[in-house]
Amino acid sequence: MTFTSRLAVVALASLLATGTAFAQTAAPAAKTDTKTTTAAPMDKKAPKEHSAESLECSKQADAKGLHGKERKKFRSECIKTAKAGMAAPAADKK
Repeated sequence: MTFTSRLAVVALASLLATGTAFAQTAAPAAKTDTKTTTAAPMDKKAPKEHSAESLECSKQADAKGLHGKERKKFRSECIKTAKAGMAAPAADKK
């Protein structure tokens, strides 16, 4: 055997021997904690219900083709006027 072939055999053997040293260890067992099982999950939030005013103002903004700051400003003003318009007739019924 030549020196290079011996060197190749030694390198291959060392790779095989050290491969187990770098092997992934088993995952730790899951902890059972009564506090986490009784608490509500924090990572999922319920989708927020949008009001009728908000949906209508979004449709109007879409129709006008508004995006970005202009859309946000338009929707804010639209929702304020829609809510003010709804509150005024309710006050008149007294």
